[in-house]
Amino acid sequence: MIQDIGNGITAWLGTVEARSGDLAASEAKVVALLLADPFFVGTSTTAQVAARAGVSAPSVVRAARAVGFAGFSELKLEIARARGATEFFAPPGSLAADASTATVLESAVRTGTEALTALGGAVDPAEIEKAVEALCSAGQMLAYGAGPSATVAADAVFRLRALGVRTASIPDHESAMIATRLSGPGDVVIAVSSTGRTTTTVAVADAAVAAGATLIAVTNRDGTPLSALADIVLTVGGPPLSSQMAAAGSRLAHLVTIDCLAAGLALREPDRVRRAERAGLDLPDFT
Repeated sequence: MIQDIGNGITAWLGTVEARSGDLAASEAKVVALLLADPFFVGTSTTAQVAARAGVSAPSVVRAARAVGFAGFSELKLEIARARGATEFFAPPGSLAADASTATVLESAVRTGTEALTALGGAVDPAEIEKAVEALCSAGQMLAYGAGPSATVAADAVFRLRALGVRTASIPDHESAMIATRLSGPGDVVIAVSSTGRTTTTVAVADAAVAAGATLIAVTNRDGTPLSALADIVLTVGGPPLSSQMAAAGSRLAHLVTIDCLAAGLALREPDRVRRAERAGLDLPDFT
């Protein structure tokens, strides 16, 4: 039975179901899993799908072929296409194939401007205040983001370390999980994810909550797995993240949010600014 997931993939699943009338028992188990949880199938290995469906790995491949695909890899690609994920790295649809460089630049600037405009109306100043309070008393601060969000986590570490916060940014997921599980009450974990659904980031966030650390989420939307876990949610808003350019715009909003935390911390505790003067000894000449 097809799960109602409320997006463009539902119609595609209907086509798959129509092809599944005469399957072997093991193949039927795989297709049933596909119809119930296409995202899991589309982001998992053959072995993972086989284990969850209770069949062998070759049965997964045979099931994919039985419903009209060359193999499991092609099935995963078609799931991604149905979800719209394969279009993420393509240029925005608003840009014609013969768009000039000036037009592309204008589109990128407009996307960034829209993201920053949305930030002003979306982020809750009270949540920023709570985040600054947590950082003031933090024993240590860990920051994590996957993919492009890792740059925002690294910026948080750079900015807050200069203000005397004990910080660490660990891009390797397994190491981040270990560090987060060893955190505790009084520590702060900043988790950055535009979608709020990135599997590795949500796992780090869950580990932070289990350890008793204060979890600050920097994300685009409320009502996501990440925001549901967080003690403090810094929601930046912005347009749908259907393209890489939109995601890049959201990162600008994330970086400005980190700027707010750093400035708020510096204003709250001026001694941190005086200490940070030493951090400027090795900076280049700005004149």
